[in-house]
Amino acid sequence: MRLIVADVGGTNARLALADWRGGVLNLSEPHVFPSDAYADFAPILGRFIGESRADGVAGAVIGIAGPVRENRCTTTNLPWQLDGDGLAASLGLPYVRLINDLEAAAWGIDAVPADGLRVLQAGRPAERGNRAVIAAGTGLGEAGLIWCEDGYRPFATEGSHADYAPQSGDDVALRAWLAARYGGHVSWERVVSGPGLADGYRFLREQGGAVALPDPLAAADVGAAVAEAAASDPLSAIALDRFVRAFGAEAGNLALKLMATGGVYLAGGIAPKLSDRLAQGDFIDAFTDKGRMSGLLKQMPVRLVSDRHLALKGAAVYGARLGSV
Repeated sequence: MRLIVADVGGTNARLALADWRGGVLNLSEPHVFPSDAYADFAPILGRFIGESRADGVAGAVIGIAGPVRENRCTTTNLPWQLDGDGLAASLGLPYVRLINDLEAAAWGIDAVPADGLRVLQAGRPAERGNRAVIAAGTGLGEAGLIWCEDGYRPFATEGSHADYAPQSGDDVALRAWLAARYGGHVSWERVVSGPGLADGYRFLREQGGAVALPDPLAAADVGAAVAEAAASDPLSAIALDRFVRAFGAEAGNLALKLMATGGVYLAGGIAPKLSDRLAQGDFIDAFTDKGRMSGLLKQMPVRLVSDRHLALKGAAVYGARLGSV
């Protein structure tokens, strides 16, 4: 069985062909398209079909960053509205199934090889215990996996848009600054994401912090520039430290809400780039700093996923459930 699979985020859309042969998945090298260069997703999918000669496919499974209902999605960080059935009809595909991008990532967890995981906390995993996936990138995504009779069943959430909870006086000040900047509501995504790291740095600069050279605010990707400058620029280091603690705190929140005794998985574009920094201890300290529940959190395994094809593999696994492989 041959499928088109996609992982569509606010920065890039990555599409590939997935071939299932004898129960073994073969994934083509993804085509990468800059998401914000397109008015909607249809031209990207159409171009990929043409470039890859994707004839004879059974269908397409699209992991998309946003809430999916009735095979439709209004994206969170792009001005797109997707209709899976409409895409299938317009492009001549048997079907186009939309799923949340973090649900796609969750479907891919068991397809990640051992060398694609880094242990941040060994914990004591519970057999068939619930799992959690949290991914920071252009946005912040969260999903869960619950054990069913035939294995783990992933499900999407929009938990990253819940209220951000400041932990310190500095965090309270940051929250007030973000509320003024974005019109009131401040979610976890506003803090734990690439744009969130950039805003954390901007906030410090507005408080009178010294300007680093080269200036991170002059970079095309401010968040990435701040992370890179943290080794030599004190202000960037503070911004990155606060980001890591916030990431750990929200990962712990998700772990508690899902009772993720089977493990917590960090995915997305940022975590692999900060792998060594996340392993230094601040992340896990914030993850486990939950008062009376700290002991429970310390027993939950935490692993960082470095497999860049995680969501594409997950979309292929999901597609395999729609038909026989």
